[in-house]
Amino acid sequence: MTQRAYALHPRDPATVIHGAGDDYRYLATGEQTGGSYFALEATVPPGAGPPPHVQTREEEGFYVIEGTVTFWPDGEEIVAGPGTFLHVPRGVVHHFRNDGDVPARMLIWFAPAGIEEMFSAMAANPERYLEIGAEYGVSFT
Repeated sequence: MTQRAYALHPRDPATVIHGAGDDYRYLATGEQTGGSYFALEATVPPGAGPPPHVQTREEEGFYVIEGTVTFWPDGEEIVAGPGTFLHVPRGVVHHFRNDGDVPARMLIWFAPAGIEEMFSAMAANPERYLEIGAEYGVSFT
């Protein structure tokens, strides 16, 4: 199958899910990228963010657009403002939280793609997040 260019404009309909207190707008899924990556835009309210977790299958990248987000990769504290990029390799325990007073926005991507199915399943069944995570090689610590 030949890959085609793909564009998503700000007003285009897109999947938006709610998880870990955050809103995630899917920008590009494995279907659009030939499985190479999954990208989303995250809006993280003050005090929100996921619990510590580790992915065994995907690399993860973060780019802060607005606000301030505190990250903890492998227990190291990194305070990240607009323009900050962070790469988290697979196998590294990490989490983040918006410790600011205003919502933060960031781009997050995973390579390879596939984990978007976990995000959708968790949004539909939040009480099963531990079990669903395990199905996708993600464990919560």
